Amino acid sequence: MFRSEINAGLLKSSVDTVSVLVDECKVRLDEDGLSIKAVDPANVGMVELDIPADSFESYEADDELLGLNLVRFQDITGMANKGDSIVMELDEETRKLLIRIDGLRYTLSLIDPDSIHQEPNVPDLDLPGNVILPGREIRRGVKAAGMVSDHMAFGVSDDEGSFYMSAEGDTDDVRVDLRDDDVIELETGGETAQSLFSLDYLDSMAKAIPNDAQVEVEVGDDYPVKMRFEVSGGEAQVTYLLAPRIENE
Repeated sequence: MFRSEINAGLLKSSVDTVSVLVDECKVRLDEDGLSIKAVDPANVGMVELDIPADSFESYEADDELLGLNLVRFQDITGMANKGDSIVMELDEETRKLLIRIDGLRYTLSLIDPDSIHQEPNVPDLDLPGNVILPGREIRRGVKAAGMVSDHMAFGVSDDEGSFYMSAEGDTDDVRVDLRDDDVIELETGGETAQSLFSLDYLDSMAKAIPNDAQVEVEVGDDYPVKMRFEVSGGEAQVTYLLAPRIENE
């Protein structure tokens, strides 16, 4: 059983954070809320989304596992205005999702969850670098890196007391340094550490991060980067994990 009503802006912003990595996913429903864990086909980027039950306008659910085509789902929810409410209900006989938006009624066929990529296990990483900064700063760094290269580094420098984003191209380089006065919180763990990442993935993730979100970034030395942030003022929580690009010596 599943029936809910949710603000359209919250639902669309939340789903956008997942769709930048995958076209389909498993959706877990229980009394606590809705959650998604998904990894892209290349096993490079991972996303975890949680929308607690109390973030919905109304919510009822037993334990359910649904397979969702995100492209078709976004086409439907994209017809809603930001202030609209979206009602979703699972037809238990047909195993289809009924979606209602201000007089519009749509019946969406679901996917067999067993046919979708297995949900990833979220690794428990203890990384030395930890920074909390506005989402717009990540967007700025990614945009600057894109002018010179197809990959970029996240790092912390204990000597300089900074978190930095940098990229090296064939002819040009770019670096953005953020220190205590520029960020909300910064810890280097007494280390200098850096990891290199594909800019394609970072660009997609950055576009889904709200400009005003407080993003917690954890970084190590040739380790995945973890980015955590909230959507719609804390109504949903998102975690991105991106594997590093290891360059041969």
